[in-house]
Amino acid sequence: MSKLSEKELETLQSLNNEFNKTKAAIADLEIQKHSLIGSLAELKDKFAKEEQKLIKKYGENSVVNIQTGEVTEKKE
Repeated sequence: MSKLSEKELETLQSLNNEFNKTKAAIADLEIQKHSLIGSLAELKDKFAKEEQKLIKKYGENSVVNIQTGEVTEKKE
């Protein structure tokens, strides 16, 4: 029966460890991505609710300058 040399075995073990670490890192990133997508959806909903409040207060043709807070009428 043949056996790997010590160096061959160490190389394979090292590559296998790096492979497993990389897979785990990808899994962690996917979990983080899923969390961020959920946060983005929540922010989108909050923004839409706030937008509806402003439409009721200032009218459907209002345009808000998000930098200054100035509200103007939509130009057609």
